[in-house]
Amino acid sequence: MKKPLQDFPPTPSSSFFARRALVAALAATPVIPALAQFRVEVSGVGVTQLPIAIAPFKGEESSPQKISAIVLADLERSGQFRGVDASGQALDESSRPDLSLWRQRTADSLAVGSVTRLADGRFDVRFRLWDVVRGQDLGGQSYTVPQGDLRLASHRIADYIYEKLTGEKGIFSTRIAYVTKGGTRYTLWVADADGENAQAALASPEPIISPRWSSNGSQLAYVSFESRKPVVYVHNVASGQRRLVANFRGSNSAPAWAPDGSTLAVTLSRDGGSQLYTISSSGGEPRRLTQSNSIDTEPVFSADGGTIYFVSDRGGAPQIYKMGAGGGNPTRVTFSGTYNISPSISGDGRWLAYISRVGGAFKLHVMELATGNVQAITDTTADERPSFAPNSKLIVYATKLQGREALMTTTLDGKIKARLAGQAGDIREPDWGPFQKQ
Repeated sequence: MKKPLQDFPPTPSSSFFARRALVAALAATPVIPALAQFRVEVSGVGVTQLPIAIAPFKGEESSPQKISAIVLADLERSGQFRGVDASGQALDESSRPDLSLWRQRTADSLAVGSVTRLADGRFDVRFRLWDVVRGQDLGGQSYTVPQGDLRLASHRIADYIYEKLTGEKGIFSTRIAYVTKGGTRYTLWVADADGENAQAALASPEPIISPRWSSNGSQLAYVSFESRKPVVYVHNVASGQRRLVANFRGSNSAPAWAPDGSTLAVTLSRDGGSQLYTISSSGGEPRRLTQSNSIDTEPVFSADGGTIYFVSDRGGAPQIYKMGAGGGNPTRVTFSGTYNISPSISGDGRWLAYISRVGGAFKLHVMELATGNVQAITDTTADERPSFAPNSKLIVYATKLQGREALMTTTLDGKIKARLAGQAGDIREPDWGPFQKQ
């Protein structure tokens, strides 16, 4: 007789289990101060990293935010850049730097700038990027922002530099969502991609799980237990207004957005057993996709919207499968390991990230879909909920370090990791949002 999925040993992927197991797992986690300050700790060395110098911005010693430090931390976290010592130089965007000096410091590129407080309290932030090797001015930008947007301006500078030097779009001005538990209070946060500047979107004495960004970044779908059972809501991030989408008999869980934003895939037990359905993001009557005696859950759409990846124990243990977005016969995707959950598909369609149980440890794995090649990319043992950056170059996930919950990012090869959480932390369920409109 097949062992029911709920009886498997606990895993960090809380959205995969019944309410009782989920609440017990969350209740056992340590307390985090509601406004804990985050910091970025980058570790590892990539094979090829571009050496870049970010000179201290003129005037930033009196600025509430150190622009140059934020920009450098962003670039280093990407795994594509290595910081070069830029101390002892007084430069701004109007300066013509001595590029031979920076070549001696082994920098391939140099960013300089200034930050000035205006009479109305806003800040004028300017920068310029130089190609040190070719001696070229690569342009720059300026932003006039309130104090609260100084970090956003810094992230946009990092985006500009990243795109100019790699040819690919930067993700530093995007946002992440995640959940914390502090005491008996659960909070859904929206934060910058480096974990800073967190704003509470929802707080509740009952668990909140499975936040998922819509493709335009304006809405979050999530599961709340406010009515003492799992119910799916859609939340407008800007206004704070939300609407109930799925509150059927039994469990309503694991929402996933279709790329066009009109539809959610969800896991419902309304007809007995956990099965996959699609439902309008405005609510209404769901359409059943799977017809099995197994537990089918954790759906995620491919970037083109044509395929749904999901987790099922139809083969006797949880594995990742795929099928057409309208249903049909599923095809098994994961064959390495006996327990694979929490699929995430990269925006370019090349990669599948997921959690695999290996000898009792839960570890982040990445599969190249074209070849089926799989690589474990962490040495931690309690990884959960991977989510790709919108440029498909980084993954955010939750794990435990030194016994504490931590929010991490990693490059796809696992060589560059950054810890986004501070020393205290009960942080879980991360989801990386889409590119932001400028």
